[in-house]
Amino acid sequence: MNQFSSYKRQETLSAMAEGRMDVLIIGGGITGSGIALDAASRGMKTAVVEMQDFAAGTSSRSTKLVHGGLRYLKQFEVKMVAEVGKEREIVYENGPHVTTPEWMMLPFHKGGNFGPFSTSLGLRVYDYLAGVKKKERRTMFSPEEAIEREPLIKRENLRGAGFYVEYKTDDARLTLEVMKKAVEHGALSANYAKVVDFLYNKEGKIDGAVVEDQTDGKHYHIYAKKVINAGGPWVDRLREIDGSKKGKTLHLTKGVHLVFDGERFPLKQAIYYDTPDGRMVFAIPRDGKTYVGTTDTDYEGDIAHPTMTEADRTYLIESINYMFPTVNITVEDVESSWAGLRPLVHEEGKDPSEISRKDEVFISDSGLISMAGGKLTGYRKMAQNVIDQVRDMLMEEEGIRYSDSETKHMPISGGDVGGSEGFEKFLVEKTKQGVSLGLSEDDARELADLYGSNTDTVFEYYKTGKEAAEKAGVDRVVFAMLQYALAYELAYRPVDFFVRRTGALFFAIEWVHAHKYAVIEYMANELQWTEAQKKAYIEELEQLLKEAVEPTEAVMA
Repeated sequence: MNQFSSYKRQETLSAMAEGRMDVLIIGGGITGSGIALDAASRGMKTAVVEMQDFAAGTSSRSTKLVHGGLRYLKQFEVKMVAEVGKEREIVYENGPHVTTPEWMMLPFHKGGNFGPFSTSLGLRVYDYLAGVKKKERRTMFSPEEAIEREPLIKRENLRGAGFYVEYKTDDARLTLEVMKKAVEHGALSANYAKVVDFLYNKEGKIDGAVVEDQTDGKHYHIYAKKVINAGGPWVDRLREIDGSKKGKTLHLTKGVHLVFDGERFPLKQAIYYDTPDGRMVFAIPRDGKTYVGTTDTDYEGDIAHPTMTEADRTYLIESINYMFPTVNITVEDVESSWAGLRPLVHEEGKDPSEISRKDEVFISDSGLISMAGGKLTGYRKMAQNVIDQVRDMLMEEEGIRYSDSETKHMPISGGDVGGSEGFEKFLVEKTKQGVSLGLSEDDARELADLYGSNTDTVFEYYKTGKEAAEKAGVDRVVFAMLQYALAYELAYRPVDFFVRRTGALFFAIEWVHAHKYAVIEYMANELQWTEAQKKAYIEELEQLLKEAVEPTEAVMA
């Protein structure tokens, strides 16, 4: 049985509590997953605990782009543009099944943020700094060409458009695939495992953590030579437990995205556009839907549960109707939504406008290593940098020599498809294979696209699961996906499957409504939930389904 399995959660937690880990990582978002892979692949004894589900916070609620860093050019962050652009290419090559080039059009209008000259120059500099491949370098469109590319954009005072490449991703699945690869390298990883206290040695140095299993309340003492706090928006909460929250702290902002059916908002071309208040917003077609975001507002509510408010929804709808005036979007057209938090770094005594969007590492007097301000695109490099520091510490303290990072050319789980060049051929072959098993061509291709080189395992579940699926009353394709999620992706609650393992609550909400009861019954039997658990997990899913379409007013924490 695979170690990253819902059936082995308690075994995994018990294994963490035996002996002493080299590294204990708190947080199972993209930052924690990246650190786990870097550490485990160097041979470090690695454990990861996540108090919710993997990617349940910021790492499943982004704009779902592996940015090339174009927006940093406006602040003259030249070094950041160069590094982020190059990292984007590495992320793509290591996991082409979860990352796809997406041509983005940036229209400019008279009186807007951008003009023809500044856009052309900016994109040319960006191509150079980011090392953009020749076939993906920017081009410029006349107003007529821009309208031909996307007829819905505002025509009044249109002066043209820039055309450049961003990379679209499934942020939650990217996180999962990185974590699965870490587990392949020997990392122990568990969700719904919350750090409630730290352990210290006689010298007052951090020695591990007390972890509470959120499914049954059991406590585990996990000892580790180094403890890394990669809690995203929760970083400061953990620093408070350690008594080391001072100097630089987190400043949280909230970003909301809205999803529309592609027939109602038939966007052909991804657009990056400016709004009347001077901000920039993305509108992106995806799998028969169009999603738009993001907002950027200060946030002081419940960190675990940010939601869309009426003001968020109104702002985005007004921005859509400003840039796409013929579409006439209304609140009734919103099919789904999500809200996420950005953990930015603020230094005491500095003006709020000086908030940093860079990632930073803080090491407390006790030795707690905290990561803050990380970005999806830079996760691998950030992990490499912090584990380089850990390696140097362990060398100095114990004389143990670990290797340099090996993740630059390491395919993540599902990524063994021959890189970006081989992926299209892989999709064609797997689609044929799926059809030969009885799948429709669309279903076969979607599964291959979702699971990459792990598709064979899902196909095997489909092939052998006909009777079991019928007995359970679960659609056969859904059953194969669900079995894989339980056995290989540590899905424990319905929301894990419908939000992070499939992305369906955001982009196929009717699919969730159609299959939720059958999935819940199967999971309840397989994982032997108590009646109280089952009731709580159903309520959790229903609440998210409701919040996806209905705004709430933020409740202060």
